[in-house]
Amino acid sequence: MTRVLVLNGPNLGRLGSREPDVYGATSYQGLVERCTALGRELGLDVEVRETNSELQMVQWLHEAADGKLPVVLNPAAFTHYSYAMRDAAAQRTAPLIEVHISNPYAREEFRHNSVVASVASGTIAGFGLGSYELALRALAEQLTTR
Repeated sequence: MTRVLVLNGPNLGRLGSREPDVYGATSYQGLVERCTALGRELGLDVEVRETNSELQMVQWLHEAADGKLPVVLNPAAFTHYSYAMRDAAAQRTAPLIEVHISNPYAREEFRHNSVVASVASGTIAGFGLGSYELALRALAEQLTTR
């Protein structure tokens, strides 16, 4: 089974209680369960992580690059300003798909810019937690066609 990291940035551990009108009512644990279950169906060993630390996110991206691990990345607030995270993501050695639960372009203007998008294999946004499922399916497809 191919190991895949699903990396989540700040405040995503608060899913279910944080702005449910934007992010839905499913808890972070519910997201973990959805991703790991779909991963099994797709033949992927999915590990879901969340951090509020930019340093930790950069270290995880280095781990992924060194291990040639595919990544589904929801950078959350780091999306808009973390050049350190962007530079770590640029070192990828396997597919990296940027995801967002909401559609950043339908929200405040400061959310319209992603420093990660230019180094990602692709971006999926606006489908709620389904964005993660679409990203995992896209990764599985990319991995079988490599």
